[in-house]
Amino acid sequence: MNMADGLSIFDISGRAMAAQLIRLNTSATNLANAGTVSGSEDKAFRAMKPVFRTVMGEAGQATVQVDRIDTSKATPVKRNDPNHPLADQDGNVWEAAVDSTAEMVEMLEISRQYQNNVQVLATAKGLISETLRLGQ
Repeated sequence: MNMADGLSIFDISGRAMAAQLIRLNTSATNLANAGTVSGSEDKAFRAMKPVFRTVMGEAGQATVQVDRIDTSKATPVKRNDPNHPLADQDGNVWEAAVDSTAEMVEMLEISRQYQNNVQVLATAKGLISETLRLGQ
């Protein structure tokens, strides 16, 4: 559907739910890689965050679209572990630059926002059903 045709409440909520799913997937990836180590700072995992942009329609309708996925600028933590198989010549490994606590908070927020959109759809469906029932 193109934005010139207008968007229904179902389109808008559906797109918002899709955006939350992308946020959830990147956050889950970040959590899955938290604590992983690498043999160099350059190869160490860094947290990812989706960046969205607003897509405007007619009559003030707006929704979101993924613009890009940014990688965190946080520095991986260097740890001396000479017995680790990935350790460099100095015995160092780099731990992923992921804040597990922040990712868990992010997942809670994502879950709540997704549920809000589910509630919007349920309310819209209920209103449409009541309107049709009144017309009988």
